[in-house]
Amino acid sequence: MDLESNAFTAGKVKKNVKDTLISWNCRGFRNKLHQIKDFINEFHPVCIAFQETYLKPGDEAKIKRHSLVRRDCNSGRASGGVALLVSHDHPSSIIPLHTNLQAVAVRIAVPRLVTVCSLYLPPNATIDRHDLDRLVTELPTPFIIIGDFNGNNPIWGSKNVNSRGRQIEEFLSDHSLCLLNNGEHTHFHLGSRSFHCLDLTVCSASLAPFFTFRVGNELCESDHFPIFLTRVNVPRVIPQRPERYIFDNAYWASFATRAKITWDMVQYPDLNVVIDNVTASILRAADETIPKSSIKFPKLRKPWWNRQCTETRKNQQIAWNKFRRHPTVANLIAFQRAKSIARRTRRQAQRESWIKLISNINSSISVTDMWNLVKKACGIYPDYPLSYLRKDGQEIHDSKEMADVLAEAFASVCEAQNYAEPFLSYKNRAERIPLRFRTKKNLAYNADLTIGELRRALSTTKQTSPGPDGITYSMISHLSDDSLANVLYMFNGIWREHVFPAKWKYATVIPVPKPGKDPQNPLNYRPIALTSCMCKLLEKIVNARLTHILEKNGSISPFQSGFRKGRCTVDNLILLEGAIRTAFLRR
Repeated sequence: MDLESNAFTAGKVKKNVKDTLISWNCRGFRNKLHQIKDFINEFHPVCIAFQETYLKPGDEAKIKRHSLVRRDCNSGRASGGVALLVSHDHPSSIIPLHTNLQAVAVRIAVPRLVTVCSLYLPPNATIDRHDLDRLVTELPTPFIIIGDFNGNNPIWGSKNVNSRGRQIEEFLSDHSLCLLNNGEHTHFHLGSRSFHCLDLTVCSASLAPFFTFRVGNELCESDHFPIFLTRVNVPRVIPQRPERYIFDNAYWASFATRAKITWDMVQYPDLNVVIDNVTASILRAADETIPKSSIKFPKLRKPWWNRQCTETRKNQQIAWNKFRRHPTVANLIAFQRAKSIARRTRRQAQRESWIKLISNINSSISVTDMWNLVKKACGIYPDYPLSYLRKDGQEIHDSKEMADVLAEAFASVCEAQNYAEPFLSYKNRAERIPLRFRTKKNLAYNADLTIGELRRALSTTKQTSPGPDGITYSMISHLSDDSLANVLYMFNGIWREHVFPAKWKYATVIPVPKPGKDPQNPLNYRPIALTSCMCKLLEKIVNARLTHILEKNGSISPFQSGFRKGRCTVDNLILLEGAIRTAFLRR
């Protein structure tokens, strides 16, 4: 059994790419989505800590392949608020905090488990020292606290010191925490045209040697610079998607010519060799005639972005760099003008893109396309965050170890000890009875499979994910008539010899978390098994034949509605309701 999930996909180690954490006082999450997507596309951060998100409890905020853990300010207006945007490429779990501070925390594997906390201390609020002490006690070690502390102290590069700065200094000293700041300015005050150090990064002493601190060069539409924490001496494993065939662009005529299942391939006495030959021939032809998707995850799109947006943003960067070198009033006015033009250009591009999207919804659009547009506009898409697991009190965050733990959990559910004693006794007795596959009677259901049955089974298939062999129903259905005839000969060999191929006994199992259950418990996952499409095609043929015989001979109870064509369990409910009504009338 191969265990796979969206996060267990094999990755490629890149020595020049490091795990990165970003902290940014964005001053509004929703109106900075374009900049956040740029961060993700360029740096692939493990998580991004935000302060002053300005989100209200009812506001929707989602980004693909990421989970947003947030705490909104309940002041009645859009102000304050903190959040952590966590990538689904790393196992993580939310840490519940019981504090009056604006803080959220998540435990993430980078690659060891580290607790990351985003904290915002408003400048005019009175911060109780006990709240800071309690926050530290609630964070599992080792931890990193990053955020906007709004305190001045020469220790982290400020020109003066205030009461908040002294309070933070005592807090760091009492808890033996390390400060990662290197003295770079993190905040720009527009009114005084001055730079300050307000955003801090503190961590447990054990983490200090493994992270480097860097401040970005651009404000990114805020008055705070983004902060980048990079883990050193640990090459990052870049997650990769499994390659998938793009069937819409397939050259099926060429595929049918190249995928030749010859008579010689299916003549081997060993059926496992036959299966290997047929599989290799089909996959070789598919690789030559069907393009594949990229192994890289797609970048987060900004469909409204155009050339004017790029030009105005470039002009804004030029104006900012000029003001940074020469902070004069004239350069400040030029920067503000360039910033306003860039913002106006983006808003106009967004408005035009939205009008173009809505104009596609008309009387000629199909229902499927219409709902796809609605879901795209509303940001509705499947979301599967990856949590680390717990087993016997131990935290499991390595991908291979997590796969082993899940496999053990799935196997334990199917163990005999879970069965009731009467059923287990019946099962043991039934398994001791030898099965006789040979018979002298010429029964219809024992006859060789026919090409008509094969084609009917193929006509009922749908596009599904392939099993471990990589063969899909589309490939089989586009084989030539001669190749299909030889595939049928292979099926009949299995049917007559009563030998099940070893390769068909394997499945790719995808664990899907059960909604509303603790994702750290391995038993709270539902296994989805992907078996060979060749195997399922043979099963369809046999199932159709046996179902026909059973229905024809009346061997199935008339009261059974499940797993029968044209019947469903609602039929039984209607019969029950009818019987109850009849009984009342005859009473």
